[in-house]
Amino acid sequence: MRTPRVIVIGAGAGGLAAAIELARQGAEVTVLEKQPAVGGKIRVDTAGIDSGPTVLTMRWVLESLFSDAGATLADHLTLHPADLLARHAWGPDQRLDLFGDTARSAEAIGAFAGTAEADGFRSFCARAQTVYRTLEAPFMTVQKPSAMSLTAAAGLAPMFRISPFATLWKALGEHFRDPRLRQLFGRYATYSGSSPFQAPATLMLIAHVEQQGVWLVEGGMVRVAAALGGLATRLGATVRVSAPVAEIMVNDGRASGVVLAGGERVAADAVVCNADYAALADGVLGAAVVGSAPVAMRERRSASAMTWTFSALTEGFPLTRHNVFFGGDYAAEFDAVFRRGGITAEPTVYVCAQDRAGVDPGGDRTAAAGVSQGISSGGEGERLLVLINAPANGDRVQLSASEIEQCTTRTFAQLARCGLTLQRRGEAVVTTPADFARLFPATGGALYGQAVHGSMAAFRRPGSRSALPGLYLAGGSVHPGPGVPMALLSGRLAAASVLRDLTSR
Repeated sequence: MRTPRVIVIGAGAGGLAAAIELARQGAEVTVLEKQPAVGGKIRVDTAGIDSGPTVLTMRWVLESLFSDAGATLADHLTLHPADLLARHAWGPDQRLDLFGDTARSAEAIGAFAGTAEADGFRSFCARAQTVYRTLEAPFMTVQKPSAMSLTAAAGLAPMFRISPFATLWKALGEHFRDPRLRQLFGRYATYSGSSPFQAPATLMLIAHVEQQGVWLVEGGMVRVAAALGGLATRLGATVRVSAPVAEIMVNDGRASGVVLAGGERVAADAVVCNADYAALADGVLGAAVVGSAPVAMRERRSASAMTWTFSALTEGFPLTRHNVFFGGDYAAEFDAVFRRGGITAEPTVYVCAQDRAGVDPGGDRTAAAGVSQGISSGGEGERLLVLINAPANGDRVQLSASEIEQCTTRTFAQLARCGLTLQRRGEAVVTTPADFARLFPATGGALYGQAVHGSMAAFRRPGSRSALPGLYLAGGSVHPGPGVPMALLSGRLAAASVLRDLTSR
């Protein structure tokens, strides 16, 4: 048999994982990326500030990808465990730190909200662990499961225990009376671009994922993308950047290659599409593949975001690597994003201080090498990413300069209310849902595919096989879901499907 030729569209985490898996098993792989660098949503702005994912979890996913390819992760990336996971604030005198150590977090919660809430946190963590262990093997690492197959694999009693039909917000009420803590842990829904008032309680498994380890990447998350691209190349894959695909070719009822924007035609036995699957149904990659993926319904889109990246001198609030400043009305925030298509007047604000180490300043562990502890010298300030939730309507709504300025004023007023003052050094790079919509076609700026709203939402994601023979799907919009580890798993699942199908032919 001749060597199979496979094209991967998009050099995001899922696409690169698929390329690595295919190349190591002997396929001739070509990765085509429209941007000038690999990474997809793992990206930096013009000043080199991380503007996408900011941490790595589920380290075992990345380690197994490298190990199976005959490489060692530590030879390509330097990872540091985050001791202090995040600092949360509701005002100038209301702050709560969560740690990688459950006992320390329980102690902090007890001091913040009382002994009963600390006990509630412990029971919440135990429940999150149960959810994770129930879903890891029969859901995350298998080809597209159904509710029936998952129940058969996990067992009826374990599935009942993880409360698949309750919302995350309702489940949190069984552990916490303090609304601030429900607000804090309800934020886990936003990791998939969803509302805690509509997302299933199973998303509490993220709490257990964080307890397993949150890792900071020396040099920023963009190093993960570079390491993945480098490994794919060393295994024999060809990675081409600034090579946008205009059309997927179809011959004899199956995908047969692609046409680049410049007219170049590249033939293949299989194509892995690492774009949001909405791009297929919307005809972004040609009319011939429109029916190959489900229609991504606008009303089910996950959240988008507004972000600001800049350097600044900071005062008044003791920033750590990850900081969350909560608004007063959580329900109004998600009602605005998912029902009204707007941004609330007092949003929750996430601030990533990229030049801060994820360690407890009061502890005795020194800052990790290459990760500074504090503000850079010379008055240049430190690099910051500021982010708020926004609706994924960027394909229909273009914010005016005055609307962006109003949103900027409200966002930074929220930081000031909690005690953080900023002296910016230069102009901020502002990214709106419309900008994300241009970066990721057919999404409206949605950053996580479809929202995980309702108990069946996770099962609506497409699997690795599209409806068109020879065309496969990878990335955060398909099973098992969004986030770097899940996208990596999706790439491996897509590669497995490609190899199985080509072998059977």
